[in-house]
Amino acid sequence: MEYQVTYISPEIKLSEYQGKLFKTEAAFDEHLLVWLISGETKMVQADQNVVFGPGDTFLIPRNLLATIINYPKDGLPHKAVAMHLSTQRLREIFKTGDPIPKTMVAQRIVSFHKHPLLDSCLASLIPYFEIQDNFPATIASLKINEAISILRTIDPSVEAILANFETPGKIDLVRFMEKNFMFNLPLEKFSYLTGRSLTTFKRDFGKAFDTTPQRWLTRKRLELAYYQLMEKGKRPVEICYETGFENLSHFSYAFKKQYGASPSELLGQLKR
Repeated sequence: MEYQVTYISPEIKLSEYQGKLFKTEAAFDEHLLVWLISGETKMVQADQNVVFGPGDTFLIPRNLLATIINYPKDGLPHKAVAMHLSTQRLREIFKTGDPIPKTMVAQRIVSFHKHPLLDSCLASLIPYFEIQDNFPATIASLKINEAISILRTIDPSVEAILANFETPGKIDLVRFMEKNFMFNLPLEKFSYLTGRSLTTFKRDFGKAFDTTPQRWLTRKRLELAYYQLMEKGKRPVEICYETGFENLSHFSYAFKKQYGASPSELLGQLKR
């Protein structure tokens, strides 16, 4: 089996992937704490790319836009433990302590330096995945609370992220879409992140761009793909997953329709 996920609770899972790569989009409804055991994870954001390797631990904040590309490496599968930090749980934790000052929270992935407390907490989860049924929910809850407490201890700045429970407000749609068009998200998610209903999003989008979201997104992604191919020299498979296309065949078809040649054909012409 190429991809396998084992849960010890709805909030804690162990994933293992042995194919060439596995791609998904972020913009999760909950914070996600990830401990990478083997393989490599590439996080593609609008303004930066970040690569994580074995032993790295990082937090993906809720509603953060990013493309996640997971690769097996060095003969080992991509293997990671992921822990969902729900808003409900965090509200309970923070309501009993001192109030956290409201600050502007940057949308960024938080990487944690290796620390014995964090390493031991996450490593202690591995034996639990061997228990297939009836894992005590109380123990799972304790492990999540332990991880949150450790994060707050080793990096106090993370509290501003964990204690921020605000929902997206209405923002500049044009600026947001120009920055984030490469993420392959449903329109419902784009509308939510810009603080609009789907109906209002489509109406405002039409006024701003004089076309439909689907047509605009395809055009923008193809323009970015063409630039990365011609100017950056990236491989078609790499471009495909970093510009919002679902798979290589769909990307090649759309690219050829737009530019008269597939990415591979265009590269061949350039090398002659």
